[in-house]
Amino acid sequence: MIESPPLVAMIHAVPAAHRIAHEAFAEEFPQATLWNVLDDRLLDDAREAGGLTGALRRRMLDLIAHVMDGGAQGLLLTCSSYGEVVDTARVLWNVPVLKSDESLFKAALAGPYRRLAVVASTAPAVPAALAQLEALVPALRPGRPVDIVTALSEEAAVATDPESTARHLADALATAGGADADAVLLAQYSLTPARDALARLLGVPVLDGAGAAARELRDLLTADSAPAIPAPAGTP
Repeated sequence: MIESPPLVAMIHAVPAAHRIAHEAFAEEFPQATLWNVLDDRLLDDAREAGGLTGALRRRMLDLIAHVMDGGAQGLLLTCSSYGEVVDTARVLWNVPVLKSDESLFKAALAGPYRRLAVVASTAPAVPAALAQLEALVPALRPGRPVDIVTALSEEAAVATDPESTARHLADALATAGGADADAVLLAQYSLTPARDALARLLGVPVLDGAGAAARELRDLLTADSAPAIPAPAGTP
């Protein structure tokens, strides 16, 4: 475990992810020193290329190498489109590197939830989230089935405040049959501001990727977050 304040780097493809991730770390992992790297052409270039190319993967690896050379002790990629590059980074560097929503899906599958709803405001985010979630099920929930429902609200993408965003998301969940889910997962960092309002509307936990990532990195990097060993039964 790292005793001094750990240096956590974050690589962003959109400026909004910077703000949301910082708010999550301020709440969940305030001990961390944050280092932000922004390449706001990452998504546009991937869209124009029709997906990740070898050049784009190398570009992301160069960004990762930059923060590793600068002493990063943990790294979060806030852009889900480049998540596959994390698998390569983990081979090259012995430092915790997290995909944007990986911690969210792990936390959800480790919980008591039997029915999960994944909600998004942009169409590509839905299959990407579903694929990641389903890939984790065999390892994290052997013998514990989970029902997953997805919902899309493109109206939420243009809503002007968290309450309106939450209402659009709730309507989409009701239409998709996800209103009775045990927990709702937000498939994009941009939806995080609506988390609490959506939880109030639905009356169930609403989980976000930024908060889950901050908690996982906190647990990995700080000694004082290690769980205490319970005393044997009968110990005063």
